[in-house]
Amino acid sequence: MSELYIGLMSGTSVDGIDAALVDFSGEKLELIAFDYQPFAEELKTKIQQISLANQPLLLSDYGALDCELGHLFADAVNKLLEKSGISKHKIKAVGSHGQTVYHQPNTALPFSLQIGDPNVITEKTGITTVADFRRRDMAAFGQGAPLAPAFHQAVFANSKKSVTVVNIGGIANITVLSQNQIIAFDTGTGNTLMDYWINKHLNLAYDKNGDWGRSGAVIPELLTQFKQAEYFTAPPPKSTGKEYFSVSWLEQHLSLIESYKAEDVQATLCHLTAETINDAIANHAPDTEQVLVCGGGAHNEYLMELLAKSNYPVSSTEDYGVHPDHVEAIAFAWLARQTMNNLSGNLTQVTGAKTPCVLGGIYPGIRGLF
Repeated sequence: MSELYIGLMSGTSVDGIDAALVDFSGEKLELIAFDYQPFAEELKTKIQQISLANQPLLLSDYGALDCELGHLFADAVNKLLEKSGISKHKIKAVGSHGQTVYHQPNTALPFSLQIGDPNVITEKTGITTVADFRRRDMAAFGQGAPLAPAFHQAVFANSKKSVTVVNIGGIANITVLSQNQIIAFDTGTGNTLMDYWINKHLNLAYDKNGDWGRSGAVIPELLTQFKQAEYFTAPPPKSTGKEYFSVSWLEQHLSLIESYKAEDVQATLCHLTAETINDAIANHAPDTEQVLVCGGGAHNEYLMELLAKSNYPVSSTEDYGVHPDHVEAIAFAWLARQTMNNLSGNLTQVTGAKTPCVLGGIYPGIRGLF
């Protein structure tokens, strides 16, 4: 009998919604259908503006955007079901990550905010929805991130070799899967600053294949400045976001050098992402035998070449049966399943939480919980 869940993911790159329909009934998960819905430019701008640190915010704008994204997530579910030809009555639950607008784990009162109202998702789809995954872990004194490592462990762990999964979205993170331990944390900036920089100078959403970055030359003093950020040497557990690696962080560093070419800055940002990932693996997982890359960064050929300068083979998660664009959405389908089965979804050694937690809130659909 099938065991169907839907995962929804919109990451820090703020490009759109990934929706994955997954069957967990077999020995291995089966992706039944996948769909991607890009955000309109006007909506991307609203999300980016509401996510700016230390800026005034109207609650009316916050509430309206929360509702608007709820409708878009619901539409993504309904379109995915239409595409697959599967009835909503066969879906056990939707796992919605939501859109992160602020992540602040390192204050006296830590919090993480994701919007995309799950009440709207449930009402518009009729399917039980699990959402707000991060805050329960933070209530247990964890970082609330990263959450995908438990899924990485379930799917990519290899009893014969030490594998490190590298997810490169707006922020990059690693999951070290060895026979003796699991370590996972955010390594720092992923695509977010590269995307900002090429949008500012070429009006493009991202650097296709890394071609623009490849055309530039690294600025050594700028790269050295970047890598002096305290975050890179802080011990895990740790997590970060665009609140730390922000546009103002970039501009502040640029103000310290006399002159530069835009393409050289792009090359330097690409090296920053690659080198901080490789440094993290070298420092925390020197026995790595295989690196599997997922997320949008897997399509940046220049970045992949820089990652491959390490001492271990680098390939896509597709080598292990999961397309790099699908991993995060499938992970939140898996996390929803954990919650619906009253199982923990966090790894305490990863997030720093004091206890394993059943994550998220459950919003019952038209048939109730079961």
